[in-house]
Amino acid sequence: MQQVELHDHIPMTECGPHDGEDYEYSWEGAFLRACFISNVGKKRKNNEDACLICAPEDPDLAGRRGMFFAVADGMGGASAGEFASRMALRLTANAYYRSPAPAIPQALREAVEAANRQVFEEAEINPLLSGMGTTICALVVMGEYGYIAHVGDSRVYLLRSAGPIRQITHDHSLVAEQMRCGILTEAEARNHSLKNLITRAVGIKNEVNVDMYAAHLEKGDQLLICSDGLSNLVQDDEIAALLQSAAPNEAARALIEAALDGGGPDNITVAVLHVSDKPPKSTIEHGIEEFPIPHSGIVTRIRRLFS
Repeated sequence: MQQVELHDHIPMTECGPHDGEDYEYSWEGAFLRACFISNVGKKRKNNEDACLICAPEDPDLAGRRGMFFAVADGMGGASAGEFASRMALRLTANAYYRSPAPAIPQALREAVEAANRQVFEEAEINPLLSGMGTTICALVVMGEYGYIAHVGDSRVYLLRSAGPIRQITHDHSLVAEQMRCGILTEAEARNHSLKNLITRAVGIKNEVNVDMYAAHLEKGDQLLICSDGLSNLVQDDEIAALLQSAAPNEAARALIEAALDGGGPDNITVAVLHVSDKPPKSTIEHGIEEFPIPHSGIVTRIRRLFS
């Protein structure tokens, strides 16, 4: 494990993989359990994906900023892609926890924007890193809400026992945009020759447009953050079945195996989070709209209506 000291009051921060290899890390908190796995795949020599977790032990910082989980998929060649994904995650986490912004959505958005500028500037001054960039999916869990910042085609899914799996993020890719316009079907997009061509990434321009989402969390919910090395090969219904069938570490390993069984042409990274107990009560912070997810039952809906 690699200890990353981003802040004096964040003693528990893990970032991987290391040296372009495979990586696995599990973590358990008061109401969350998580497992991160990153695999090189069958056809790549180097792992350009990255994943990171920050769980502040300082109660004041945890009470203001919550827990931070993220996945990134680098691009620009083996060394440049690996550098971009890790740099972007570390910079984002650092900027987020140091931000003076009063609300989490603003702090998270501005943190990704700051990381984007620094990755871009590094690529501009270092010829060996020219053209590098990365996707990013960053999730902050604060009480009953998860706040998501997203750029690229890595994804965040939520699975609730009362309904189907839901993809919260929208891919920033050419084929995804054509699907949303009705030009391509899902089957056509999955096999399209340009399915890996993304339209938005961190570090390729001086400015980046960050999509923001918020999701209300309930006990029993499963969250998945993944790179396209998984989502390009494993169908949503299979992802849902694997998430439902096991604990986070077992589900994460099963998802990796499913992608490898599908050929594993790309690096594969998954972060599986299970809301193992009732989250502390909280209200949604201003500056963001809640992603519509049906609640688990009529009792929950009535309680929320009157809360």
